[in-house]
Amino acid sequence: MLKFERQIWARGCQRVAGVDEAGRGPLAGPVVAVAVVFHPAFVEQEEHGLFATLTDSKKLTESQRNRFFDLLFDSPHVEIGIGFGAVAEIDEINILRSTHRTMNRALCRLPSLPQHAIIDGVPVPDLPCPSTAIIHGDGQSLSIAAASVIAKVTRDQWMIDLDREHPEYGFKRHKGYGTAIHIQALLKYGAIPQHRRSFRPVRDIEAIRGRMNRSTGCTHPIDPFRIES
Repeated sequence: MLKFERQIWARGCQRVAGVDEAGRGPLAGPVVAVAVVFHPAFVEQEEHGLFATLTDSKKLTESQRNRFFDLLFDSPHVEIGIGFGAVAEIDEINILRSTHRTMNRALCRLPSLPQHAIIDGVPVPDLPCPSTAIIHGDGQSLSIAAASVIAKVTRDQWMIDLDREHPEYGFKRHKGYGTAIHIQALLKYGAIPQHRRSFRPVRDIEAIRGRMNRSTGCTHPIDPFRIES
């Protein structure tokens, strides 16, 4: 899991950042990007120790993700930068461009810019340092895997906090993804400011609710599941 890092270290770049994001697909909430820089001697020592099972966050349980999250933040040998792309930005410039900006923010929020970044997925333009993109990098690079875990846990906690304000949508369960429960809640209650109105399911549901309200002459949002007697 350090093959790519070692290749870049061998070129004289000791500060290598792994970069990944969480939250491109949901219908609500921000996109979160994270950049992680390991001190080389530390991560080489712990590759088969503390981080022996660190991998793509989607392949870990919630308790495993939380354990690695704490390990990474508690270590003085790990640098972490976190960037957020707000819903307003996503709706204004689209999710791809917002994700790229958010990765840029994550890199800029490290204590200092890395000498090189390795990115999960495809190349990202206009980053503040040289970079290499690796398809499925979160399962091949410890630095990217660490970034994926921190991004996932950070975003999940953001959605859990939102659930406390709006429990009717079930954000704690689905984290904003377009599950059947979430779609039903959108139909019943409509979208809130944290919903991505540029995403087709939200846009279509808002249009449906608008047509139903106009057809009934209601001046207040209706419940499409209510059966009038």
